[in-house]
Amino acid sequence: MKFNTRLQLSTMMFLNFFVWGIWFVTMGTYLTKGHIAADGGQTGLAYGTQCLGAIIAPFIIGMIADKFIAAQKILGFLHIAGAAVMYYISSRTDFASFYSLLLIYMVLYMPTLALVNSISLKQISNPEKEFSGIRMWGTIGWIVAGLIIGWFAWEPSSQLMTAASATDATDAVKGELKDSASVLKITFTISAVVSLAMGIYSFFLPNTPPPKAGQKVTVSEVLGLDALKILKDKNYLIFFFASILICIPLAFYYGQANQFLNEAGMAKAAAKMTMGQIAETVFLFLMPFFFAKFGTKQMLLIGMFAWIARYALFAYGDVGSNIWMLYLGIILHGVCYDFFFVTGQIYTDIKAGPQVRSSAQGLITLATYGLGMYIGFYVAGQYVDKFKISDTQHDWKQIWIFPCLFAAGVALMFIAFFKNDKKKNQLTAA
Repeated sequence: MKFNTRLQLSTMMFLNFFVWGIWFVTMGTYLTKGHIAADGGQTGLAYGTQCLGAIIAPFIIGMIADKFIAAQKILGFLHIAGAAVMYYISSRTDFASFYSLLLIYMVLYMPTLALVNSISLKQISNPEKEFSGIRMWGTIGWIVAGLIIGWFAWEPSSQLMTAASATDATDAVKGELKDSASVLKITFTISAVVSLAMGIYSFFLPNTPPPKAGQKVTVSEVLGLDALKILKDKNYLIFFFASILICIPLAFYYGQANQFLNEAGMAKAAAKMTMGQIAETVFLFLMPFFFAKFGTKQMLLIGMFAWIARYALFAYGDVGSNIWMLYLGIILHGVCYDFFFVTGQIYTDIKAGPQVRSSAQGLITLATYGLGMYIGFYVAGQYVDKFKISDTQHDWKQIWIFPCLFAAGVALMFIAFFKNDKKKNQLTAA
C-alpha cells in the first residue's frame, strides 16, 4: 500500500473515533451530575441510542454503499449532518430533547463504523497484516479524546460526590458538581466541530465505488439482506450469536466504568481509562503476529476470557492497596476489543467477499453495537439502580459480578460449538 493512502486511511480512522470518544465515555457522568437524567434507566436509554443507530445502519449501508454511491461520499454526508445535530445537542438541558437529538445523531453516526472499515479493506490486499495497523489510529483518536477530557475537564472525587448526597451538603459543593457537568458539556461542541472537519475530509479519501453499481438488484439486496447469506456458515452463525451475547457485558463497561471509577475515588478517571485504548493500540500493532500464532477460535476466546478477568478485577479492586486491579482491568480492554472485535471484523470481511463487504460489515455492526449492546445498556441501567446505596454511591462489587459470570457463560458456549481452524495460521480456515 502506498504511504499516502495509508496516511489518508489512518487519519480517517483517527477522526472517526475521536468524534465518538470525546463525549461517549463521560456522558453517563454528565447526565447524572448535570441532573439531566433522573436515574440509571435514563442513562441506559441514552447509551442505547447507539444501538438503535447500529440496527438501522445495515439498511443504510445495504441500500446505498453497495449499490449506488461511493462509500467515502456517504461518509462525508453523514458526518456533516451529524455535526449539525451534535451542535444542537450541546445546548439541551432536559432529557427528552437530549435523547431525541442523540437518537438522530447515532442513526447518522453508527453507519460510519462499517463505512470506514469498508473503505480501508477495499484499499488493502492482506487484511490480516495491514488492517490492524490502520484501525490502530482509530484507537489513538479515542485515546487523545480521553486525555483531553481527563486532563482539561474537571471530574468529581468520591469524597465530593458523597458530600453532595448528604442532607447538610453546602450549596458550594453542589455548585461545584454542577460546574463539572458544564465542563463536560463542551465535549459535545468539540465533537460537532471535528465531525464537520471529518465530513469535508471524507470527500478526499480514496474512491470506494459501490461494487454492484449498474447491476440489477433484488429487494433483499437493496435492503442489505443479501449479507445474511454468510449466516449459512455454521461457524460464522455461532460467532454472530456470540457477538450479540458478549456485547451485553461489554455495555456495562462502556456505560458504567467511568461512573464506577469516579465513585471509587480515582482521580482523572477518564484520562486513566485511556490506558485501555493504549493497550488496544499495542495489541493492534502485534495482531499480525497473533494471527500467525493462533487460529480464529483462540483469538476470539482470548478476548472473551479477558472480559471475565476484567469484571472480576473491577469487583474486587479499590483505590487503596488493590488499585492495581482497577488499572489492570482498564488495560484488559485492549485485549477484549482487539481479540474479539477486530478479529471479528476481519473474519466477516473474509467470509463475505467483495460483493457484500459493506452490507456484511453493517450486519456485524447491527449484531454488536446494535442488538447486543442495546440489551446490555438496558440491563446495565436497571442493574445499577438495583444496587444503589445513595444518590452518588452504588454496591459495585455486586454490579460487576453479573457481567463477569455472563461473559463466562458465553465463552463456555463458544468453546462447545465453534470449531477450530483447520490450519492454525490461517484466519480463512475457520
